[in-house]
Amino acid sequence: MTTTIAPRQTALGARPQSHVVADSITMLRRNLLHIVRYPGLSMFTILGPVVILLLVVFVFGGTLGAGLPGVDPAAGRDAYLAYVMPGILLITIAGTASGAAITVSMDMTEGITARFRTMAISRAAVLAGHVLGNTIQAVIAVALVLGVGLAVGFRPSAGPIEWLAAVGLIVFISFAVSWIGVAMGMQSKTVETASNLPMILTLLPLLGSGFVPTASMPAWLQWFAQYQPFTPFIETIRGLLLGTPLGWNPTLAIGWCVVITAVGYAWSMAIYERKSVR
Repeated sequence: MTTTIAPRQTALGARPQSHVVADSITMLRRNLLHIVRYPGLSMFTILGPVVILLLVVFVFGGTLGAGLPGVDPAAGRDAYLAYVMPGILLITIAGTASGAAITVSMDMTEGITARFRTMAISRAAVLAGHVLGNTIQAVIAVALVLGVGLAVGFRPSAGPIEWLAAVGLIVFISFAVSWIGVAMGMQSKTVETASNLPMILTLLPLLGSGFVPTASMPAWLQWFAQYQPFTPFIETIRGLLLGTPLGWNPTLAIGWCVVITAVGYAWSMAIYERKSVR
């Protein structure tokens, strides 16, 4: 009588796709519990953009708004609130990358990730749990910051279709930025480094069209501002919510999301695989 023995699974990545999805959901639940148990990171992610919003609108908004093309100086503050709100939303998303980097770095330095490697858990699912959890956190943070904007006078002119498109793009951007945050957290050797490294992402809305038109910048900075990813992100959200011309910005925004997601995924998995064999 011949006994058939199933081949031993030698790689966690070779698990059936259904198991990968189930593992991802399990890891997502774990990360959502972390968000509930450690609300400090979430509060900082929300309070930072809110403080910036209130500061630039009520302290500098009158002057900056009066300098926008075609704006009545008497309505400068309201005009600047409408102009700057998309940039504030993108700063909120960029800020959540620090939370992803910190939680991943904590798992790496405390040995939790090493323990996961010894268990029958898909390697992609371990990272996907962080990414999905951070994406949900980013969308909630954007909704709360947007609520503050509405409370202080932001009045978008978008219809249902434009709102649906804006929400979809915000989710996609959050997903892409979360992958970069996870990769930065895995790359960092300490939690302190992980908390600082993603801060470069929060500067990109400032160095784009988030706070002033790129045409007002020096020529050398204008080139960078126009071609970096956060400018089409901002201009697409601005166009959807406020009816400004969209042009090629939606195509560029989606393209950048795909590129950032691919880079973040490849970077994260490369580090995970390299460290798993040490």
